[in-house]
Amino acid sequence: METRTVKLTRIPVELHKILKFETLAGSGGEAKHMIAEGRVTVNGKIETRKQKKIYPGDIIEIEGYRLEMEKEAAI
Repeated sequence: METRTVKLTRIPVELHKILKFETLAGSGGEAKHMIAEGRVTVNGKIETRKQKKIYPGDIIEIEGYRLEMEKEAAI
């Protein structure tokens, strides 16, 4: 499984937007479809809410990818 660290600049961010921005879905619509089908887990549990709020510390897994959420450091 490939692990990526995602630096969040805005908190919270909706689940479907992360999948789109991290190029795991080609569009927001595709991301929403993937979530609705139950193909995405958040913190080890299947998540079907497209608007699920994601925070630093959350872990998203989908089709061989693991995304670990971190807060982007303030400059």
